[in-house]
Amino acid sequence: MKRLTANIISINVGKKQTLEGFGESVSSAIKKEPVYDQIFLSENNLVGDEQADLVNHGGLDKAVCVYPYDHYVFWEEELSMNLLPGAFGENITIKGLVENDVNIGDIFQWGEAQVQVSQPRKPCHKLAKQLNVPSMPKRVIERGYTGFYLRVLKEGHVSRETPLQFITRSTEVSIAYINQLYYQKKADNELIKSTAAVPELATSWKEMLLKKVK
Repeated sequence: MKRLTANIISINVGKKQTLEGFGESVSSAIKKEPVYDQIFLSENNLVGDEQADLVNHGGLDKAVCVYPYDHYVFWEEELSMNLLPGAFGENITIKGLVENDVNIGDIFQWGEAQVQVSQPRKPCHKLAKQLNVPSMPKRVIERGYTGFYLRVLKEGHVSRETPLQFITRSTEVSIAYINQLYYQKKADNELIKSTAAVPELATSWKEMLLKKVK
């Protein structure tokens, strides 16, 4: 197994505000600001971070949104714009941990807290509005640069000076694999069922996968 290291470039939190784009307004906390001091991570979120849509965002399986800084150069060239950490609405901008490397169920120590990889991020229209690129969700899916979510196993204080330190792995199901399986137009039913049966996978993604079974 590749040695997993993840240095934190930025911790980002946001408050609910009106997000404008493409002829409509929505409430969203996708616009994040960096946090430079130590911050408390609860089972639901980083203190000071809000979610406007509690149906599709937040909750125990989506306590922390992670996006790899490794992808930023690609997107800056692709979109012809400069992007600051937090541009994708992520809580943690990390370096050295991408979708092919991280598996569902991977557990990391982060400061006083322990976190576990729970599911891929599913990009939505708010990301498109945030970057003012209507096709952004489609592009993210096609490229596979989705990022992922963490659930909190142990609450505690965290900071950007403390990297995510790998503890243990319980599955061989990567974030990249789940993305590929879910977004395939024709996916193998048995593979879908076996992936949906992984205990560490978030319930919402189990349900999404099983809806593809023919």
